[in-house]
Amino acid sequence: MKGIILHGGHGTRLRPLTHTGPKQLLKIANKPMSQYALEDLRDAGITDIAIIIGDVYPEKVKEFYGDGKKFGVNLTYVYQDNPKGIAHAINLCSDFIGNDKFVVYLGDNILRTGLSSYVQKFESSSNDAQILLAEVKNPSQFGVVKIEENRILKIIEKPKNPPSNLAVIGVYFLTPKIFEIIKQLKPSWRGELEITEALQLLMDNGLQIDHDYVTGWWKDTGTPKDILHANKLILESLLKKDEQQTDGVFVGKNCIIESGSKIFGPVIIGDNSVISASSTIGPYTSIGKNSHIDKCTIKNSIIMDNCTVNTSIQINNSIIADNTEIIKNDSEEFIFLLGERSKIIL
Repeated sequence: MKGIILHGGHGTRLRPLTHTGPKQLLKIANKPMSQYALEDLRDAGITDIAIIIGDVYPEKVKEFYGDGKKFGVNLTYVYQDNPKGIAHAINLCSDFIGNDKFVVYLGDNILRTGLSSYVQKFESSSNDAQILLAEVKNPSQFGVVKIEENRILKIIEKPKNPPSNLAVIGVYFLTPKIFEIIKQLKPSWRGELEITEALQLLMDNGLQIDHDYVTGWWKDTGTPKDILHANKLILESLLKKDEQQTDGVFVGKNCIIESGSKIFGPVIIGDNSVISASSTIGPYTSIGKNSHIDKCTIKNSIIMDNCTVNTSIQINNSIIADNTEIIKNDSEEFIFLLGERSKIIL
C-alpha cells in the first residue's frame, strides 16, 4: 500500500499562526501535526508516501521532511495549484499510486490509536474503499453518514440536518477505482471536488465501501482551541505510554531547569531550553527547543521554538509561535495567539 498526506489549505481559522507557514507544520507537543500522520503511515508499514503541497510556503514542507529518509519513509511531492478539494488532490496522485491500494491522511488530523489495524483490515479485504467514523458533538461541520444495521446508506457533506452524529474522519482507504469516480464529479458550491461526493458516487456505482470506528480519541486541529486540546491529549498519551515518567515531565537534551522553578506535568520541554528560577510551567504545556522561560507562569499552552518569555505575567490557553519575545515587569494575566517573529514589550 501507498500513502498520501494532504498538506495544503490556507489555515484561515489559525491566523496569524499560518501567515508564515502551512498549518500542518504547527507543532503540537513539540512535533509538527503532519508528522503524526507520517509516523502513523510508517508504523503501519506504509513507506511510499506522497505529500500534497499547495501555495502556502511549500518550501518549508520540503525543507522539514526532505526525501523522508530521516523519518524512515520515501517521499514524493505533488503540487496542487489551488485548494480545489480533497478529491481533486487525490486525483493528482494517480501516477504515483499506479495499481496499489492506498491511504489518504489529512495532515491536520491526529489519531490516538494509529492506523495499523485499519490498514491490515483493508489490505485483506476485497472492498473498494474503507472509511473511519467517529462520534462528534457538531456533526453539521463534517461529512456525516446515514447508517442502518451497520451498513452505510448515504454520506453527506456538512448537512444542515445531520442523519447521525457519526462523522467521516480525515483518513480514507481507497483503491485506484476512485480515480474513475473522481472524473465524474462536478465542483460543489464551494468550488471543490468533495471526497464525500466521490464516496457516495462510488456506492451509487455498486462498488463496495466498508467502515470502522475510531477507538480512543481523534482530533481535527482546525482551530486554536482544537490545537490546545490535541496538545493536552498527546501529553496525556505520552504519560500513559512511559510508565517511568511518573511526574509527567519530558525534558529534551541539554536543557537547564533551575532550582526554584516549578513544573507540573504533563509537560514537554524541547532541547537546549532554559527554565529559570521563579518560573511555573504546566500542566498541559509544551515548550519548544532553544527557548528561555523566566519569571512567568504558563499553563495549558504551546510555546514553540526559539522563544523568550521574561515576564511575571500568567500565560494561559495560548499558542506562541517561533522566535517570539515577551518582556514585562508587572503581574497580570493575558491570552496570546502570536505568529512567528512576534515581539511584545508590555
